[in-house]
Amino acid sequence: MTTRLTLEPVAAYEATEIDDQEYDAAVLAPIVDRDGEDHLLFTRRADHLGEHPGQMSFPGGGAEPEDATILETALREANEEIGLEHSEAEVVGQLDDIRTVTEYAVTPFVANVPDREYVRDDNEVAEIVVLPLSGLLDPENYEYERRSHPYYGDIVIHYFHVDGYTVWGATGRILVQLLELATAFEAPEKVDRSSV
Repeated sequence: MTTRLTLEPVAAYEATEIDDQEYDAAVLAPIVDRDGEDHLLFTRRADHLGEHPGQMSFPGGGAEPEDATILETALREANEEIGLEHSEAEVVGQLDDIRTVTEYAVTPFVANVPDREYVRDDNEVAEIVVLPLSGLLDPENYEYERRSHPYYGDIVIHYFHVDGYTVWGATGRILVQLLELATAFEAPEKVDRSSV
């Protein structure tokens, strides 16, 4: 497998959007070129947050009335959480919306961002973590399990264990789609992201 993401399929992808959830949110999956290898930037959510405390996530959050578009939501949240300037994000494409157990429709965007020191919002972000693509693609670092969900039936949970961090849940589902589009990665079970 390569240590580079092939972004043409991401740019050409026509994402499926969801409009039946109570709330809208957006995240940015930031790609960092570090020493000639692609990395992905994650945040570890602050432990005191009410939803998903301590979990790994992409920068993002809920839509606000002042956001003209859902992409603007992703960029605003990335600015608030890690100090990424709008002009620094080279947006490549959009992935499928996903539903969360908290009744959000989350729209993921993929963007190239500079490799620099980012400043986290201490109130929301415990840590900014940059993980190498090679580690995320290493089969030794990946596992999955099937769970029975009270609303959606059988679902597959993806886990990526890299450098002492575990990416899973909604962020894991977004990561799986990005890796399937942009690398040779294939999830062992195809799941319908729009209904999980």
